Amino acid sequence: MSKVCAICGKGQQSGNKVSHSNRKYRRSWGANVQKVKVVNTNGSTQSLYVCTRCLRSGAVERA
Repeated sequence: MSKVCAICGKGQQSGNKVSHSNRKYRRSWGANVQKVKVVNTNGSTQSLYVCTRCLRSGAVERA
């Protein structure tokens, strides 16, 4: 599954995980992306991966 939002393009971020002893190593965080059915501008439905922020803000109209 592609962890990229179809609306805003939010995707994977990377950074350091820091342990209690202050050792650092690379890790990544995936976006919270859900598969939802969306109504297009022409009235048809399409299944897209959309992040939860776009769902909450009303950027898409669910079917």
